[in-house]
Formats: sequence, structure tokens, C-alpha cells
Amino acid sequence: MTDEGPSGLPRSPGDDDRLWLSVMNKMDETWAELVGQQVELERKNAELEGAHAFMAGVFDSMSDVLVACDTALRVVRTNQAAERLFPAGADGLAGRLLTELVDARSPTTAADVANAIARRQRLEDREFMLAAAAGPMPFAVNGTVLYDARRRPSGVVLAARPLGELRRAYTELDRAHRSLKDAQAQLVQAEKMASLGRLVAGVAHELNNPISFVYGNAHTLRRFTRRLEAYLAAIHAHPRAADFARQRQDLRIDMVLSELDGALSGIVEGAERVRDIVADLRRFSADRRAPGTPFDLAGVARTALDWVLATCGRSVTVHADLDSTLEVDGHAGQMQQVVMNLVQNAVDAMEGIEHPALDIAGARRGGRVCLTIRDNGPGIAPEIMDRIFDPFFTTKPVGKGTGLGLAICYRMVTEHGGLLAASRHPAGGTTMTLDLPAFMPDDGHGNTGGMGA
Repeated sequence: MTDEGPSGLPRSPGDDDRLWLSVMNKMDETWAELVGQQVELERKNAELEGAHAFMAGVFDSMSDVLVACDTALRVVRTNQAAERLFPAGADGLAGRLLTELVDARSPTTAADVANAIARRQRLEDREFMLAAAAGPMPFAVNGTVLYDARRRPSGVVLAARPLGELRRAYTELDRAHRSLKDAQAQLVQAEKMASLGRLVAGVAHELNNPISFVYGNAHTLRRFTRRLEAYLAAIHAHPRAADFARQRQDLRIDMVLSELDGALSGIVEGAERVRDIVADLRRFSADRRAPGTPFDLAGVARTALDWVLATCGRSVTVHADLDSTLEVDGHAGQMQQVVMNLVQNAVDAMEGIEHPALDIAGARRGGRVCLTIRDNGPGIAPEIMDRIFDPFFTTKPVGKGTGLGLAICYRMVTEHGGLLAASRHPAGGTTMTLDLPAFMPDDGHGNTGGMGA
């Protein structure tokens, strides 16, 4: 009997073989496709595991504290920095509520984090007090809301950095900024001094000759005055002097003789004053960068203090705290002029003070020598603090100051590689600070602590 096919026609045994081969081929193709998909799946899974391991390594290597929470503020994951910070216990931090990690005195709370999630807002540099294992610690925290595939909030990631580190960084940045401003101000001041020095040198030279003529001729006239007075006295004693009495009275010869010496004295005094101003101008404009020699600044300060107080004409209470020796490399005479000027200014500033007091202190700090002079006067007004070292700027009445004293001191100190600064003392009065490089003996390699240019 012969089998029939689906159409009712007879089917031969060869048809069954071909059908079986077709089924086997299909199964082979399906198996090969499955194997290829399995290989591709394993490759992608390996890449995913590698990326996951990389992200986990980055997550744990960060020094900032990272905490990921769900919308219920339950900790989902943390990094190693967080594990070290908080008292994790046997079960770790996962599963704990964020409220357990935030101290009760925190300025920003877990409720603020929940509100940020609800409003889909970032947290930026918010101050948190975290309940660390070592006790409550302040942190600056930034937070980013997480979203699921449907863009619904699914949690939040918090990144915390200790405020101490931020404050230290801000402090260092502020210090660097102030140092840069000070350096810029010093450069401007130095350039101003250099330009003005060239101008002043020319002015001083032009003034010196005519004032020398005035000064010399005034002294000559004073010598001649004595002869004229003797001659007129002889004439007035002559028996015929009565013949000239009318002219003597009309010309007021007696008044002229009485006033002549005073007038010449005024001319000489004025000439001497101008001569001193010219000398100050020359000192201001002079280039004094020649090498100096080691000297004791403490001894120079004591001498300058004694000289000024001996001639100031009033009693001043002095508190001195000077190291036994403060060796500086430079010109002792110039530094004595500087200290005398600073002390004299301090004494002048205390005019009218019932109990004037002067504090002078000096000490070596590393490679620097610092000398401070403080008075208990009214202090320098803040609006003129930046101008006190400007040439010809003075707060003294006309005739009592040229405004060159501090400018000359500033230049001398700068040429010694030092700094001269003024400040208002919190307790009142002004503090002048003189900072100079300390003398450094030769170390055997030709290196010394010489005077700065």
C-alpha cells in the first residue's frame, strides 16, 4: 500500500528524507543564531561589568563623601569615604535613613533634601552638620536628583566636602590675592618713587645754587650790620649829631637799626629751612644701593629713641621689648635716620595726649628682623592711610613738615630689601612696622644674607 501526500497523491519514501533534511537545516540555522546571540550577549555583559567596575572604582576613589538615597531618603549606596566617615555598624550604611546621618543641629536637614527631590531642584553648597563617627562635622553638600526611565524622581545623590578644606582653600586664595595686591602696590609705589626721584634731583640741583647765594649773602650782611651799627653810633655821639636829628627821625634810623638784626635773622632762618628741604630732596633722590655692613638694629633703635626723647621737651612713657641683638646688613646711619623719623612722628602724633606712651619691639623671625613702633595717639585716618608714604604729603601744619620724611624712609627701607608699613592698632594709635632681611653669615659656599637691591 502506498502513502498519500497532503493532496491525496501518492508520496514516495524520498519525500520524507527531503522533509527531514529541511527540518534539520532549519534547526542548525536557529542553533547558530542562538549561539551568536549568546556570544554577543556575553560580550556586552562583560563590557557592562567592566563599566560597572570602573564606575565603582571611581565612586570609591573619590575623596568627597557620596551618598545615594531613594525617594524615601533611604540609603541605597555609599562610597568608601562615606563608610569611613559614618559609624556604619555590622550591616553598613545601606538601608539606613538619611536622618540618621544628619546631626540634629544641622543648618540643612533631611527634610530640605526631600523638598528638593519633590521640586526637582539641585542642592548647591548647602551647609550640613553630619553625624560622623568622630562627632558632628560641618560639610558643604551638593545634591542632584535622580530620574527613572519615565523621568520621574527616583532618588538623590549627595556629594559632601568638609568645610574646613574649603575654608582653608578660600583662605589661601585670599592670602594670595592680598599678597598680589600688596606686590602690585609696592611696584606702583617703587615706580612712582623712581620717577619722582628723577624730578626731585633736578629741582634740588636748581634750588641749591640760588639758596646758597641767599644764605651766604645773609651771613655777610649780618657781619656788615655790626660795622654799620658801630659807625652810626659814633655819628650819633658827635657834637654836630643834632644837625641830622630831623633826618634821623624822618628816616626812622633807630627803628631800622633795632629791626635790622631780626630781619637778617629771619632771612638766615628761612634760607636754612630751604637748605634743609633741598638736603631732604637730595637724600630722597639719591641712589644708595652701595653694599652695606652688618650692624645691630636693636642698638640703632635704642640710640634713636634716646636722641628723640631727649629733645622732644615732654615726658613719654616708653615700653621697650627689643632682642639683645638684631643683626641687619646695610647702612646703620640710614636706618638710624629711619627709626628717628618714625619715633619723632609718633611723638608728634601724641601731642595733646594726657599720658603719651610709646611701645617699641623688635625680634628676629626666621630670616627677617621686625621692628614695630606704636603710639597711643589718635591714629591715622583710614582715608589717608594709602597716601602717607607719598612724597610731599603731610598732615602737619604749614611750616612744620615737608612731607618727605616718610617718603625718604620708605625708599631707604626698600633699598635695603625691606618693607615699611603703617596700620591702625585695634586699641588705638598707629603702628609702624619695619621689616628687614636679617644678616646671614657666609655659609661657606659664598652665600650670604646681603642687603637687597
